[in-house]
Amino acid sequence: MRRFIIFIIFITVITIITPGIAAQQVSLSLSPPLIQAVIKPGKAILIAYSLENSGDPTILTVKVVSFEPKDNYGNIHLKDQAEGPVRFSLDNANLTLNQPFFLKTKESQQLLLRIRVPEGAPEGDYYYSLLAETTPSIGQEGTTSTQAKATIAANILVTVSQTGMVEIKPKIVLFQVLSKLKWKIFDSFSQIPLVLMVENQGKNLIVPEGKIQLRGLFGTKADYEVVQKNILSQSQRLVEATPSAEFSKQPASLVLSGFFLGPYKLSANVNFGENSPTIFASTSFFAFPFKLLAALILTVVIIIFFSKKIY
Repeated sequence: MRRFIIFIIFITVITIITPGIAAQQVSLSLSPPLIQAVIKPGKAILIAYSLENSGDPTILTVKVVSFEPKDNYGNIHLKDQAEGPVRFSLDNANLTLNQPFFLKTKESQQLLLRIRVPEGAPEGDYYYSLLAETTPSIGQEGTTSTQAKATIAANILVTVSQTGMVEIKPKIVLFQVLSKLKWKIFDSFSQIPLVLMVENQGKNLIVPEGKIQLRGLFGTKADYEVVQKNILSQSQRLVEATPSAEFSKQPASLVLSGFFLGPYKLSANVNFGENSPTIFASTSFFAFPFKLLAALILTVVIIIFFSKKIY
C-alpha cells in the first residue's frame, strides 16, 4: 500500500512539472519551384516568390544556398551557404535573408528576391536553392512544441553569360539493354530494361530532346519520346523515355514489354534544342520464347511417358 501511494505521488509530481507537449502541423508551399535565368555580368533580375502556410502558425527563415548534383538520377546535395559570384537579397521592406519572421495559418508572404551578377563574374553556371525553414518555438500556455525542423526549397539555375550564348557539349556515355546474361538474349515474354546515360561536358546546363527507336523483324517499330529534364554542367544523368521508365523497379530509361521474337535494334537520336548538335548511339538484343519452348517440350515428354504406360 505504501509503495502504491509513493507511486501515485510520483506520477502527480511528474504531471505538474512536465509541460504539455503539442504536435504542430507544418504545411508550406513555395512557388515558382524552379527558375532558370541567363544574366550578364553587371546586371540583376527580380523574382517574385509566393510562400504560403497552410499549417499551424510558425516562425520561418529564408536563405539561399548552393547545390550540386548528387548522383545520375537528378538528386542534388545542398551546401551550407551560397557559393560563387552571384549575390542575393530581398527587396521586401520588412524582410531580409537569414532573419526569422512569423507566418500565420493560411497566410501568404511575397518574397522579392533580387539576383545580381557583379561585373567581372566568370561565365558559367551557378546552382542555388531558395530555402524556407521552420524554427521550433514555444507553444501557448508554456507548452513545448514538438515541431521538427521542416524545409521547403525552390531551385535557381543561373547562367552567367556576356553574350547570352551557352556551351553545349553532350556525350552519350552508356546506351545498352540490361541483361543478366553475358549475351543480350531475352525470353520473348520478358521485360527488357534499357539505359541511356548522357554526360554534359560543357559549362552550361542542357536539356535533351529526341527519340529512342525500336526496330525488329516483320517491320516491327516503335518510337519513344525522351523526357526533357535538365542535365547540369559537368555531370551525368539517366535520360528517361516515356512512358515505362517511371514504373521500373530498377533505374532505367525505358522498359520494353510485350512479345519479342528474333533480333532487334535500338537507336537513340538526341539533340538539345534548335541549332544544337545531335548525338547518336545504338544497341541490339535477341529474343526467343525459351520458356514456352521448354513448357512444350515438357508437355510432350509427359504425354509420351503416360502414353507408353497406358499402352
